[in-house]
Amino acid sequence: MSTTPKSLYRDEGVVLRTQKLGEADRIVTVLTRRHGKVRAVAKGVRRTKSKFGARLEPFSHVDLQFYTGRNLDIVNQAESIRAYGEPIAADYPAYTAGTAVLETADRLTAEEKEPSLRLFLLVIGALRSLAEQAHPAGLVLDAFLLRAMSVAGWEPALGDCARCGEQGPHRHFSVPAGGTVCPPCRPTGSAMPNPLTIEHLDALLTGDWDRAEASLGPQCREGSGLVAALLQWHLERGLRSLSLVDRS
Repeated sequence: MSTTPKSLYRDEGVVLRTQKLGEADRIVTVLTRRHGKVRAVAKGVRRTKSKFGARLEPFSHVDLQFYTGRNLDIVNQAESIRAYGEPIAADYPAYTAGTAVLETADRLTAEEKEPSLRLFLLVIGALRSLAEQAHPAGLVLDAFLLRAMSVAGWEPALGDCARCGEQGPHRHFSVPAGGTVCPPCRPTGSAMPNPLTIEHLDALLTGDWDRAEASLGPQCREGSGLVAALLQWHLERGLRSLSLVDRS
């Protein structure tokens, strides 16, 4: 029979952000596999000799033990699974894209300790792709944003009409409506993106990397603009990190 106190729990997670607390501590925000987003205090990690603190930096994939606190939980053990920070920080496009991935994950998990395994796996997959330079950083980010919106229940319509479901493809795209729209449903001010741009977004959403990487620059840039506009609409305000993303 286990003698582990109920106030202790263990989980793996990705560090989304940190903030200073007092002279030596930090508040660490972690997206965990089983417990959703957790904000916890890491004591003494800002001391120069703290190896513990080095494992609790943004982009780190870690195995953590928490102690349930009154207001914030306490991190009392941290073992590194994989530190994505160094390879990501060494490449500016990857770093700016990775920062946007972490901020998006933080914003999409407003409720703490609400499990979101699919989002956790998306974050891990995006950081691994950025660290290994498996695909262009901008495409990794846009694919992550599209899939993260899908997990949140906001998957954009990229074929049939977002409003009535009329079979597409359709030429117009409405951010407030949630994607492509047919002529009768088309709101005033709808965009008319290049059909190849919509195909490009569909490739990113479905993980067809050969098709996505074959897209030309204009389609990638137009697609990035549509993805950012959709995300901003759903979040009701923009991401600070998104304006810094290197799209070169």
